[in-house]
Amino acid sequence: MRKFRVGLIGCGRISDIYLKNCATFELLEVAACASLDMEESRAKAAQYGIPKACTPDEIFADPSIEAVLNLTIPAAHYEISRGALEAGKHVYSEKPFVTDLGDGRALMALAAERGLTIGNAPDTFLGGRWQTLRKLLDQGVIGAPTGVCAFVPTHGTERHNPNPDFYYRAGGGPLLDLGPYYLTAMVFCLGPMARVAGLSRRTFDHRMIENGPRHGTMMPVEVDTHCLSLIEFDSGAIGQMMVSFDVWDSETPRFEIYGEEGTICIADPDPVHGANIFQGEVWYRTRETARWTHQPRPTGRAAWQIAENTHGFNYDARGLGLLDLAYAVREGRPPRASGEMAFHVYEAMEAMLASPGLGRFVELQSRCTRPDPLPETFPKGRD
Repeated sequence: MRKFRVGLIGCGRISDIYLKNCATFELLEVAACASLDMEESRAKAAQYGIPKACTPDEIFADPSIEAVLNLTIPAAHYEISRGALEAGKHVYSEKPFVTDLGDGRALMALAAERGLTIGNAPDTFLGGRWQTLRKLLDQGVIGAPTGVCAFVPTHGTERHNPNPDFYYRAGGGPLLDLGPYYLTAMVFCLGPMARVAGLSRRTFDHRMIENGPRHGTMMPVEVDTHCLSLIEFDSGAIGQMMVSFDVWDSETPRFEIYGEEGTICIADPDPVHGANIFQGEVWYRTRETARWTHQPRPTGRAAWQIAENTHGFNYDARGLGLLDLAYAVREGRPPRASGEMAFHVYEAMEAMLASPGLGRFVELQSRCTRPDPLPETFPKGRD
């Protein structure tokens, strides 16, 4: 199978893990990289052995490049993705898909019109942890799913990111930043959403950058930073989600799925590492193992059974969605981390933010196909 040549646009911090992983995927070849800062582009090209550092327009104009990897900031996602589609190239973009629902519809329509494929992060649901969770669901370990809960308590990005401003501007905030990981995982596990509702608030009008050369700088907050959501799925399951930049700490499990016969739980001690990682333990308990009052009280690991041999990619495999998109193009099938699903998730988040002003649930207009798990034969990258 011939190489799938990719042009990277956006050479910031997130590009490093993509480039490290893409170098281990036999099908992918990063042929060029571009950003607004040519020095940054040249440095990234030199660091990773990329043949060409150039401008975005040069990537669009290069007929040998089949796809654009769009790692720009959220506010630029639409512009770069549209430019790539207009140039006849497939697109794989970082999350969120867009920052405006109309822009998302326009991208989907343009891709369909041109016969091109859109993929979108997050692709964490393709990791070993989430493939294991899906395997447990498909095997009926907890019976029919009835509900889901995601809980993402953080205190923002200013303590570890030296330039966190865009997280607090339009297009940012915890829902658009963290929500895609958890909502995408929910769709992968339970299928598309039917309607949503939400409440949100902005706790601080200004926040201080707490690291790097700008330490002590105050930045304005333009978005709500504590968001609660309710979700109803087409399947009949119901869910809730809290994502926040205003919580100092919590002991609440980060992700749970409830079924008629048991519970699956992801209980990370680090609040930002719930759905936002590929690997990790998956715990479940069922009617047989739970502490029912009429049974002897189990202790230790007997109470919570762990899925030991997690299935699939068990490292930070960002770029896996791009690899699956490349195989999808070659095989003539939709990608698993699809634009269709990313648009559905974005519509849900926009509806969650609109719900408080409307005072009601918002019915979602879009739907998406529930992605298939990765097959056992899917090509592996590094160990």
